[in-house]
Amino acid sequence: MIIAANLKTNLTRLQTTEYMNEIESFLKTKNINQEVLVFPAMSSLNSHVGNVIVGAQNAYGVQNGAFTGEIGKDHLDEFGINTILIGHSERRHILGETQDAVVEKFNFYKELGFKIVYCIGESLQIREAGNKIMMNYLNSQFEGIDLEYENLIVAYEPVWAIGTGLTPTLEDITTIHKELKSGFKAPLLYGGSVKVTNAKDVLALDGVDGVLVGSAALYAEHFCTMIEYAQNLEVN
Repeated sequence: MIIAANLKTNLTRLQTTEYMNEIESFLKTKNINQEVLVFPAMSSLNSHVGNVIVGAQNAYGVQNGAFTGEIGKDHLDEFGINTILIGHSERRHILGETQDAVVEKFNFYKELGFKIVYCIGESLQIREAGNKIMMNYLNSQFEGIDLEYENLIVAYEPVWAIGTGLTPTLEDITTIHKELKSGFKAPLLYGGSVKVTNAKDVLALDGVDGVLVGSAALYAEHFCTMIEYAQNLEVN
C-alpha cells in the first residue's frame, strides 16, 4: 500500500527533520515495507536518505526563470526530489489553478519521469447533484492527463471532506473507487479527513490502494499508526 502525508503549510524545516527522523526510526524498528511518501512545506524541503520518499507539494513547470513565488526543477534537483503532488483541490479551488494549468504542469514533470500523485475531487454541491453528475465531474479532471503514465498515482479527495472531519460512508468510498478504477490501472488513494480513527477501515476497503493524509499526519505518532495499519492488513 501507499501511505502519503501532505504536511501543507505546516512544520518548519527543523520540525520536519525531526518528523522525518521519527518516521524513519519507526519504519526500521517495525520492518515496514509499505511505500511511504511525505510532502513537506516548500521551505522545509531538504535532502533525505532513508525509506521515506520525499515529494514536493508544488513546483512550476520550468527548470528555473522569472516566476516570482514559485520553485522549479533546479530547486527540486538540489534535494534529489523526483516526486510531486499535482492537482490538489486547495490549489484548484483556493489558488485558482485551472485544468489547463494542471495539465501543463503534469506534462512537464511526466517528461522528467517524476512520480506524480495526481489529485481529483468534488465539492458538496457537485456531490449532491447525483452520481452521474459527480462522476462526470471527477472524470473531467482527467482531461489531458496520461492515465497510462507508469509513475502515476491517483488520489481521490472529496473537497467537502478535507479538513472538515466529514467523510463519505465506507460504502460510498468503495463505490466511487470501483467506478474510478475502471478507467485506469494506477494505484488509487483515498484522502479527505483520513485520521487514526477511520484509517484502518478505509485501508481495508476494496479498491483502496492507500491513503493521502492531511492534518492528521502532522503528528508523527498518528501517521506511524496508519502506516502500521497498512502493514498489518497486507500481512494478514
